[in-house]
Amino acid sequence: MIKSKKIEALDNASVKLTVSVKKDYIQEQYDDLVAEYCKNVRMDGFRKGKVPANVLLRKYGEAILAETIERVIRGSLEEALKKVDKKPIAISIPEVDTKKGLELGKDYTYSATYDTYPEIKLPEYKGQSYEELQVKVGEEDMDRELQALQEQNSIVTDKKDATVLSGDIVNIDYAELDEQDQEIPGSKREGFVFETGSGYNLYKIDNDLVGVKVGEEKVISKQYPEDFEFKELAGRSVRLKVKLNAVKEKQLPEINDELAQDISDKYENLDDLKKDIRTRLEEYAAQKIREHNISQILEKITEQAEVPLPKSMLDSELEDQWRRFISRLGGDEAPILRQLEAESRSKEQIQDEWRAGAEKKLKLQLVVNEMVKQEGIELEDKEIEERIQKEADAQNMSLEEAKDMIKRNNYLGFLKFDLKNEKLYDTLLESGTGKKGKKVKFLDLVQGNY
Repeated sequence: MIKSKKIEALDNASVKLTVSVKKDYIQEQYDDLVAEYCKNVRMDGFRKGKVPANVLLRKYGEAILAETIERVIRGSLEEALKKVDKKPIAISIPEVDTKKGLELGKDYTYSATYDTYPEIKLPEYKGQSYEELQVKVGEEDMDRELQALQEQNSIVTDKKDATVLSGDIVNIDYAELDEQDQEIPGSKREGFVFETGSGYNLYKIDNDLVGVKVGEEKVISKQYPEDFEFKELAGRSVRLKVKLNAVKEKQLPEINDELAQDISDKYENLDDLKKDIRTRLEEYAAQKIREHNISQILEKITEQAEVPLPKSMLDSELEDQWRRFISRLGGDEAPILRQLEAESRSKEQIQDEWRAGAEKKLKLQLVVNEMVKQEGIELEDKEIEERIQKEADAQNMSLEEAKDMIKRNNYLGFLKFDLKNEKLYDTLLESGTGKKGKKVKFLDLVQGNY
């Protein structure tokens, strides 16, 4: 079938595979197609299966030759790819150059370009330095946690004065309006509930609802800054029609031994609850500090590594981000594209804004994968079992229930991936050099303000 093949490395982990196909194989495919057509085609004046080949070729010759090219390329490319070291990655579909026409009686040469898994050159990744944040759990952190528990154990009741104040729980319907005061398709939400003052709403309309009474409608105009936390609203002007359906208020319990006992039978008094809170916060702080240490090390290694990023890999990541973006806005792409067009923007412009971050994310993933490979990190069954038990404990499940959930959700591969990465991070931290970094308040650590 294949007379020769040659592979040529291109930029960004792309390769060009040139394949020369033997003329005998081409003739065989052509003859098979002619026979199939003669057997199955219907033509006036001839019974099915009795059409002479010369008559058939006068009418269908070009179509048969075109189909022959498709068969030849499909069969020979599949065969060639089995025997080359640089194979296409799953998301890369080979682009075949068929500019050169096929001629019966002659060998046929074509080329296919595709992306391969990149060859990554790592720097010396062990022995990296990092600065460890200094964090202490203070009384203000304890008070904040206790107040959160107080909120969680509050009683919600209908409000006698049905006017919204900060801290009330509201139930609203809303929709974005266009320039003609018509609701924008896909933007409507009914029965949305949140606490005013919490900021737990996409449009940040907490203050705009204060003073509104149940049953009232209000049109709220908002201008969002370019650096707004939700990218889909950043730099936009929005008019939002809101209707207040209901308003409720909370009654908070006192912070005392009784509250502690209500929270869990394991607490005899408030001091027991406080000890448990402090332990939990300190463990959380230690984990966040570890993540920050690892982040510093990985950033240094990635900056020094040579990572040719395949175009198809980057395109796939940007498409995944776009799908998540659409999903957050209700899952209907058409009205979002229309809204972007009204703002003189496009999907391509949005993805260009995401490109640098996507490149950084992918390079980091590839570098981590390469280090795991070079370290030869493997997992023992005991390690996997311990991790599943930890997941089970966190979700108040039995070990068997957790295993069943992991199997049903095809989660085992992700779990193993995380475990291997954690073992790599242990290696990097143990070989690295840490020194005391700046002091950071616990709340700033949680919020990433450091």
